[in-house]
Amino acid sequence: MKDKEKIALFIDADNAPAAKIDTVLSELAKLGVVTIRKAYGNWKSPRLKGWEDVLHEYAIQPIQQFDLTKGKNATDMALIIDAMDILYTKDIDVICLVSSDCDFTPLVTRTLADGKLVIGFGERKAPLAFVNSCSKFLYFDEELKKVDSDIDEMAITSNKLVKTLNRDTKLINLLRQALEAVDDDDGWGMLGHIGTHISNHTSFDQRNYGYKKLGDLFSAIDLFEMKQTHGSVLWIRDKKKANKHN
Repeated sequence: MKDKEKIALFIDADNAPAAKIDTVLSELAKLGVVTIRKAYGNWKSPRLKGWEDVLHEYAIQPIQQFDLTKGKNATDMALIIDAMDILYTKDIDVICLVSSDCDFTPLVTRTLADGKLVIGFGERKAPLAFVNSCSKFLYFDEELKKVDSDIDEMAITSNKLVKTLNRDTKLINLLRQALEAVDDDDGWGMLGHIGTHISNHTSFDQRNYGYKKLGDLFSAIDLFEMKQTHGSVLWIRDKKKANKHN
């Protein structure tokens, strides 16, 4: 039996909300054990008071970094140096970066090159270069709907939301490309294989669109059709291909 993945958590406290630490740790608990927890910032700044209040509760080690030069983010540099040191000196499988700053994009690409998984957490303001470079990236903006069992089913199936999803060209292209990569001669692709293909090639996560499961997202978009076999196996087909086979 494989040991649980070992995770190193690096928090850019200057660019991340302390109120979301529960979200981060709950998500990482699904992957493995967070053996390293560090938060970087100028702890003399009143802006980090929120983080100070949760450091001890969640066993997060604060790393002090003074603002040595105005306009230069010394915190980012300190975090990057520590992350690289840990990559080469510790037995770590996953790196988690909590930030909305694009300065970490080179760190992500270098970490991926070493065969590590990189999980990112940040706000919607996070640059796409950083978001897309991660193995998986989850948004936790305050205004986003919490994705759990309490999601309003009526909101999920509303015509307004369906139209919004249908107009999201980037999302639709991603789903179609993933489906085409695994579909059979009749255009049907197994949902599990589609999800695996997506996770291997992008930082996409359906929860960023308000859906707990990938199947729920497909179901909400009227450009695809679904069927179920053997009781629980879900299959997806693009309606464009369905018309060709009918």
